[in-house]
Amino acid sequence: MDRSFFLPDAVHVAPQLLGAILEVDSAEGPVGVRIMETEAYMGVGTAGRYDPGSHSKDRKTPRNASMFLEAGHAYVYFSYGMHFALNLVCSPAGTASGVLVRAGQVIDGVELAVARHHAKRPPTEGTGGPLKEPQLARGPGNLATALGITREAHDGKDLFAAPFRILLPAQPVQSIATGPRVGVAGVAGGPEFPWRFWVPGEPSVSAFRPGRNAPR
Repeated sequence: MDRSFFLPDAVHVAPQLLGAILEVDSAEGPVGVRIMETEAYMGVGTAGRYDPGSHSKDRKTPRNASMFLEAGHAYVYFSYGMHFALNLVCSPAGTASGVLVRAGQVIDGVELAVARHHAKRPPTEGTGGPLKEPQLARGPGNLATALGITREAHDGKDLFAAPFRILLPAQPVQSIATGPRVGVAGVAGGPEFPWRFWVPGEPSVSAFRPGRNAPR
């Protein structure tokens, strides 16, 4: 993979990332995931694709500035005051477009991923025990925790330089499902955008939750 992979808009790139390996290194060691679920988000500069669910739908701000960087950078934000979320920036510089990495299968650094989850939320009696392996990177918050992603350390970083490593699969995934994004409604009174992509039957994929006021 090279930077040109991310030059198209996020709707084009998001399904092609399924099956790709994303690895993030740290002083503790690397953790790698095989991407199993993505969502596309568009913004200003993407003609004809107004996206009310995107952080960059209106303008560039200090929070979303990384979405306007050159293709192949990371955009990290803190979500709902609870967890970080990792997005991969697409489209030419100045054109806001990004892919949220929603879920993946941890294939390297499982013990470190488990330790990070325990450090964030120690297992207590009555909680059902520690997360099972398919849950370690199930959902954007769990995925960011497993990879050790934070806004301070990773927002705006180049995906083609340390601590990141990203590789396309040897063969594309055989089946891709698509549907509305999790917890994101479409234009008021209109349909939701079918910009969520996932590998059917994969246990690490998120459970669907419709957006507020979205059609069911």
